[in-house]
Amino acid sequence: MSAITRLYRGETKIEFIGTRKRWYAASAILILICIVSFIVRGFNEGVEFKGGSSFQFTNTNLTASQLQSAFDKFGVSPADAPQVAGSGSNRSIIVDTATLSPQKSEALQKYLQQNLHINAKDISVQIFGSSWGHDTTVNALEGLIIFLVIVSIYIAIRFHWRMAIGGIVALLHDLVIAAGVYSLVGFEVTPSTIVGLLTILGFSLYDTVVVYDKVNENAKDIIATGRMTYSEAANLAVNQTLMRSINTSLIALLPVAGLLFVGAGLLGVGTIKDLALILFVGLASGAYSSLFLATPIVVDLTERSPEYKTHTRRVLAKRSSDAKKGLDADELTPAGVAAARRAGGGSAPAPAPAPGARPGGRPPRRRR
Repeated sequence: MSAITRLYRGETKIEFIGTRKRWYAASAILILICIVSFIVRGFNEGVEFKGGSSFQFTNTNLTASQLQSAFDKFGVSPADAPQVAGSGSNRSIIVDTATLSPQKSEALQKYLQQNLHINAKDISVQIFGSSWGHDTTVNALEGLIIFLVIVSIYIAIRFHWRMAIGGIVALLHDLVIAAGVYSLVGFEVTPSTIVGLLTILGFSLYDTVVVYDKVNENAKDIIATGRMTYSEAANLAVNQTLMRSINTSLIALLPVAGLLFVGAGLLGVGTIKDLALILFVGLASGAYSSLFLATPIVVDLTERSPEYKTHTRRVLAKRSSDAKKGLDADELTPAGVAAARRAGGGSAPAPAPAPGARPGGRPPRRRR
């Protein structure tokens, strides 16, 4: 049977739980890199968060570089490279600057109209105060905390409190990784970024709950039956749901990859790159954490309890005893005897005589 067929049927035997320490180490290194980036590089906050003026130009054939050059000549440098949105009749260019006074904003618009021949109706200006970004950030954090609390309660009731801890750790891991990539790449943080963060949390939670449900099924009455340890049941569950996780992740990642690499990369639609990047990184991180982080954490927490420690020792002792008995039985077979003679130079003991046989192996006397 091919590896793809075993993967499709959920019959793979990949050791996810036994190698969990290396996955912990990999996640720790990634998180450390992200934290260093938070401290050293920080975030490229958009105009909605740090405050400023946003100029949107519609119904124009101008290029982003022409507009940036005109802003520079007027003495107002854009905060970031102008972003092109849409195409054809819906094409527009957005230029963000620092906060301008009403007089300077009006003078800039007149300068652009005269030098670039832009109609006044094709220019719209929005002014954002820094308090708006602060309020948005606070509301997002409040919503995130409420979401995490509700998720914890649900998983604890539906499964177990240990699984709630594993799920929350996985969600926080995904948040830090996604934010760290944003900091490293330097993409602008906008309200779309917040929306993307909330979206990836839902995906990561869904994938984790699917794995947890299979773990719960495999571990049902595991102490009473004594067939396998809890870590073995969890590892079996991850292998059984591996194909489903791969399919779910690919289906979610392919359209997002199209937005990021085709829309933002090839076509240059800058307004979607912030959302596309956070979704792409978050979905990939969520798929990883569900398999390599959430379930191993549950195993570590579960196997620390006294009852599961005793259960693990009992299962391993029973297997050791069964293996020893099987070895003793093999030694009594003709093949085992021959092997023992070869190993001991022909001095291995002879097998036990058959019932009714005479000592010494002499043939029975004939009756007259």
